[in-house]
Amino acid sequence: MTQRGDGAIANATRGDVEAIFTRFTDRAVVPGLVYGIVAGGELVHVGAHGTLRVGEDAPPDLDSVFRIASMTKSFTAATVLLLRDEGRLRLDDPVARWVPDFAGVTSPTADSPPITLEHLLTMSAGLPTDDPWGDRQQGLPFEAFGELLRGGLSFAWTPGTRFEYSNLGYGILGRVITAAAGAEYRDVVRDRFLRPLGMAATVFDQDEVPADRLAHGYVKRDDVWLEEPIDAYGALASMGGVFTSLRDLAIWVAGFTDAFPPRDDPDDRHPLSRATRREMQQVQRTSEPELGWASADAAPVLGGDRYGYGLFVWDDLTLGRVIGHGGGYPGFGTHMRWHPASGLGVITFGNARYAPTGRVVAEALAVLVTAQRPRMRRIAPWPATGAARAAVERLLARWDDREAGSLFAMNVELDEPLALRRAEFERLRAVHGRLVPDGESQVESSSPSTLTWWMRGERGRLRIEILLDPESPPLVQAVRLRSVPEAPATLVPIARRLADLLAEPGPRFPPPDLNLADGVDEAAAWRSLRAAEARFGPVVLGDPIAGDGMRTATWRLHGERGDVDLTLELDESAASLTALTFVPVTLETPPEAF
Repeated sequence: MTQRGDGAIANATRGDVEAIFTRFTDRAVVPGLVYGIVAGGELVHVGAHGTLRVGEDAPPDLDSVFRIASMTKSFTAATVLLLRDEGRLRLDDPVARWVPDFAGVTSPTADSPPITLEHLLTMSAGLPTDDPWGDRQQGLPFEAFGELLRGGLSFAWTPGTRFEYSNLGYGILGRVITAAAGAEYRDVVRDRFLRPLGMAATVFDQDEVPADRLAHGYVKRDDVWLEEPIDAYGALASMGGVFTSLRDLAIWVAGFTDAFPPRDDPDDRHPLSRATRREMQQVQRTSEPELGWASADAAPVLGGDRYGYGLFVWDDLTLGRVIGHGGGYPGFGTHMRWHPASGLGVITFGNARYAPTGRVVAEALAVLVTAQRPRMRRIAPWPATGAARAAVERLLARWDDREAGSLFAMNVELDEPLALRRAEFERLRAVHGRLVPDGESQVESSSPSTLTWWMRGERGRLRIEILLDPESPPLVQAVRLRSVPEAPATLVPIARRLADLLAEPGPRFPPPDLNLADGVDEAAAWRSLRAAEARFGPVVLGDPIAGDGMRTATWRLHGERGDVDLTLELDESAASLTALTFVPVTLETPPEAF
């Protein structure tokens, strides 16, 4: 099923995504599944498999309604922040101010701070993880919930010190919303978000869903799908009680992608301001980091939970920043995930208990983002940064005191007198000859105020980095220069030979034409080469990026799975190698503009 605006996604890419979900459903993970692709603020493609109700011919579609479990937390967080923006509450308010039953909760230590709304929003109140206990409290009557709080709670951590996922915390936030807004939680969400956004299919009670559109939830036992009961609306609905359709949730996701980039356009199409929607997608709390690998030759994956307000934040070393939330519940497994720099998102609903939809959504989003990478929003340097680059290049060609004086901020002369800088610029011109921008090297900018680029000379290359200051207009506060002379002639064929070895499975080491100096750990060098071959090979030998032009040089080797730096060093006689290292280039998230 293809929707309006599908031109943003190529047919081949949609086919690749469909294949991912087909493989998932072919494993009989769920009775039924529906997924959608969001691009440019619209639902542009829908795919569906299986059935809404076992035993019926009821294929899901974009208007089928599923329970989305913990994705509800994004609605709860948005409502709290809307009330904050209206001045009805503060995030540093103690919880007991709004929920009197919480007043008797005793913190774990005498020096614990008061538990605040911020603590609950960011999963840092110190409450222990409560999956799956919390999933069975969905329909808890309000009086019973009050009794639960009055009876005291157990704490895993001192409030404010650690992240730990808590359904109970978001259940409490539902009571905060009711107290601060003066209306029942579900009515506040409906009136303040669902109606204004046109999300007519989104409700908190299955009885409000037409029977032919409702997905039933299941659990598989002895290879038989058994229907799961669905709790009625209760005290913990604010942590997982939303029922919605793909059409509706695409509107919700599009609201978050539309918050980027920041801009001057009118900000009146959503109940929550763009600034607050961006705030929800910023990291507020982190858990302990984890580093994992899919395989021995794969790039490491940085893991660990990072939480904003009702949303998880992932910094993927390949894709960049990704936002979203999953929903696991008896009978259902759902997930939404999007990529702010491209505006692409994927949503999936499945009707099986805790269906592992997060992995398949992540895989699908990776395919989409990779295919769209040439159209990604990138960090754009200030016009002043580009002008400063041109000025630095003119100074390298011919120093001019007046231009230098107008280019540099006041700290530059204090850090190093301009007379010394002029002498250094003239020395570099003598070393390299005429310098011109190196069109084969990438210009890098990690911030609008920074720029790094290479210039190629008649002899070697020069790496230049500039940093502008916060004045208006900005001036150059730092210039960093790295001179890279031509590599020693003795080392060039060795570097080529080693690069070739990375394309040869199981190379013998050392090759006969490689002379290692006494004291070099031959076994360690062999392990390093084999590891580089497995992880990065085959590679292409790039230009030198460091060296002294006499005894040492470093080359960047470019591979499809990443880059690695090869450093070689000769002994004083220039006959043997005293150092041979392969060092993977530091992995960083792509320089994307949000």
